[in-house]
Amino acid sequence: MEKCTLNENNPFPLSYCSGRSETLARLGSLYEHRSQEHICAMFDVPTEAMRRFRAEHKDEFCEVPNPAERITFWDAHLAERSKVSDDSVPAVYLSEMDQGLYGGLLGGDVRFLCDTQTAWISSMVSPLFDRIEDATGLKLDREHPWWRRYIEQLDVFTTAAAGKFGISHYILVDSLNFIFECVGATKTYLALLDAPDHVAKLIEFAYDFNVAIHEEFFKRVGLLAGGTCSNMIGWCAGRVVSESVDPFHMMSVDDFEKWGRGPVQRILDHFDGGCLHIHANGRHLLEAVASIRDLKAVYLGDDLGFPPAFEVLGELKARVDDVPIVARVRQNEFDAALDAHTLVGGVLYHVTNSPDADTANRTMDRVRGYVT
Repeated sequence: MEKCTLNENNPFPLSYCSGRSETLARLGSLYEHRSQEHICAMFDVPTEAMRRFRAEHKDEFCEVPNPAERITFWDAHLAERSKVSDDSVPAVYLSEMDQGLYGGLLGGDVRFLCDTQTAWISSMVSPLFDRIEDATGLKLDREHPWWRRYIEQLDVFTTAAAGKFGISHYILVDSLNFIFECVGATKTYLALLDAPDHVAKLIEFAYDFNVAIHEEFFKRVGLLAGGTCSNMIGWCAGRVVSESVDPFHMMSVDDFEKWGRGPVQRILDHFDGGCLHIHANGRHLLEAVASIRDLKAVYLGDDLGFPPAFEVLGELKARVDDVPIVARVRQNEFDAALDAHTLVGGVLYHVTNSPDADTANRTMDRVRGYVT
């Protein structure tokens, strides 16, 4: 694994990252050394670029996004946000290459959806086949229009971002997530009982498919100071991937052990480990996923009907031992916990609703000196 070696001959490469090498050192302490004594924090602050985006767009299905227009927006947003000196590494997530890339490469009907809260334009497809038995003869075609679209966006983004901000890894769609793409969720769950051999064959194809796609990503994007930018966890040393165990949120731990652990471990072993996210209805999987080898961190999602992760963070952190956690918290709640000295260590706090860069920076001064 290439290590982070920043010095006068190899200076920090991103001008939009105010924290520079200190940021990477702090994140490295969290993810590589699994420090439980300290905390990290990244802050959401408003920008004029984001305000304009929300004024000019609607939450609705939209036309195929133009990569040049998308990177122009992100450049403006991240330039404004560079006033914040926290534990984040500025990076762009290829939301347009979400589910659509995987399904589109296999002939799916790709739709795009705009989310004005995040400024993401994500992609998705309807199920590709009526029956799992029909999902045969699949292959990666590097001449396919969606592969060319993928390469074009990688090249446009990396060229525009050079020297200013990074390109985040993006989600794997492997294992049962891939079979969801093929036949939908309900038929996938039924196939686990009625057609397990077909499920196993598609999981095998999905592994090779995802490896090829993400090898191309690392080939073209490269590493930042020996590591991978991440919308989930900021930055981590090595070629780190972003995994999803979403289908198992609706399943038992035993089912995860039978169908999920092997594919996750296999692809993390191929690269240099990975991170994953868990929604609130999947928290029963925490102990199981925490034991995955080379798991760098778990991002805890919040969902209606469940207590926010921050409110039960001590309990959740105890269940994953020394595996770092990323959890969302509002600025006022974070301030109160700082004052009371009740923040849990070994956590990257994603602080939302911070009113401005000055507030974020003043708070960050306290974060750097916080010891549990």
